[in-house]
Amino acid sequence: QLSGTWFLVGMASRCSYLAENSHRLEATKVTMTILDGQILAISTFRKLDRMCWEIRQHYLPAQAPGCFQLKGEGDCSKVDVVVGEAHPSSFVILYYQKGHSISVKLYGRTSLVSDTVMDKFEQHAKAVGLSEDVTYYFPTYGFCDSADEFHILDGEL
Repeated sequence: QLSGTWFLVGMASRCSYLAENSHRLEATKVTMTILDGQILAISTFRKLDRMCWEIRQHYLPAQAPGCFQLKGEGDCSKVDVVVGEAHPSSFVILYYQKGHSISVKLYGRTSLVSDTVMDKFEQHAKAVGLSEDVTYYFPTYGFCDSADEFHILDGEL
């Protein structure tokens, strides 16, 4: 259900980097593919220093449906990913938890979503203690469709 193209619409997070660089947010497009019926392969396309980059990651299935784990280097860097709410034809709200830190992301099938969906996202963020002052919205234009071979970051397993 999550397969296909998604656009990052908004993110609620206490990440200090995000707060300090919110004026530099770039349009972000994601392609999700299901591998082996379980693993969620994610390709994120965004600009960095005016160059298009592709970041590849694998979300591994966790115990419960709609739950995934993103493993980084070492035991402390795993991120739990949970689908908070999804309407696969229009939007998905994902929770990302690393240690005690939690973020909420809103992806849409288009870069613009309805006010109703925006309200749902803000309610999910508030439910985990993230207020409007730590909620950021991404540009709706200037998306990357691909990256050349020198601009791919691979988080392969």
